[in-house]
Amino acid sequence: QVQLVESGGGVAQPGGSLTLSCAASGSTSSIYAMSWYRQAPGKGRELVAIMSINGPTNYIDSVRGRFTISRDDAWTTLTLQVHDLKPEGTAVYYCNAVGDTGNDRETYWGSGTQVTVSE
Repeated sequence: QVQLVESGGGVAQPGGSLTLSCAASGSTSSIYAMSWYRQAPGKGRELVAIMSINGPTNYIDSVRGRFTISRDDAWTTLTLQVHDLKPEGTAVYYCNAVGDTGNDRETYWGSGTQVTVSE
């Protein structure tokens, strides 16, 4: 099992910046991919950025160039630097991890951190 805890959300003005962090604990050695999702009010959850062991780092078009995802070597900390925030960036941001248990693939979620972009 992997536990994920997000932090760093808050209120920012348009054009502002925040750094979101996700602390992973438990069976972190099983993790091979981590990502950030977000869910805006009244909308579905969408993938924002993803990192994996064997694949490239990817971002959705609307955040590319403004958001940066990074992690430590042990897959225990995932960070999302968000710059030039826009009002449509208001959402709950979730950390996601996918691990290989040997028998199956497991997906883990944090409880989310709220980001509000407002004047």
